[in-house]
Amino acid sequence: MIDNGSPGRPDLSSALRFLSELIAWVATPWALAPHSVPLAVASVVVLVGLPTVFATPGDKNHVLVPVPGAVTIALVGLQLVAAAVSAWFAWPWPAALVVTAAALSTVVTELPRWRRLAPLGPEGRPSHRPA
Repeated sequence: MIDNGSPGRPDLSSALRFLSELIAWVATPWALAPHSVPLAVASVVVLVGLPTVFATPGDKNHVLVPVPGAVTIALVGLQLVAAAVSAWFAWPWPAALVVTAAALSTVVTELPRWRRLAPLGPEGRPSHRPA
């Protein structure tokens, strides 16, 4: 993870994650709206609402409902998959290709954060850290 040393400014991982979230929030309803407007609206509620409500303590300053790190990782994964898949259905292939590359880049830059959120033990299973 690249840290720019400024607490008020995001690092590369945060910036890519936010970009991918924005793309998911736009591309998913765009792809779903021709089939079902209620489903398009529901997708925004899910993609914006879940990460707003559920968060891992220590990863965010304000946590409404605390969840383990694996849940936070899964929510980021949901956003990334939604962005990449929806872009292919909503937009021309060059745009979808760029979105997919951004999502994959986000995965690479997120790996250190994910290791911190859900460390693996010697058997490759999540380790249980004392609270």
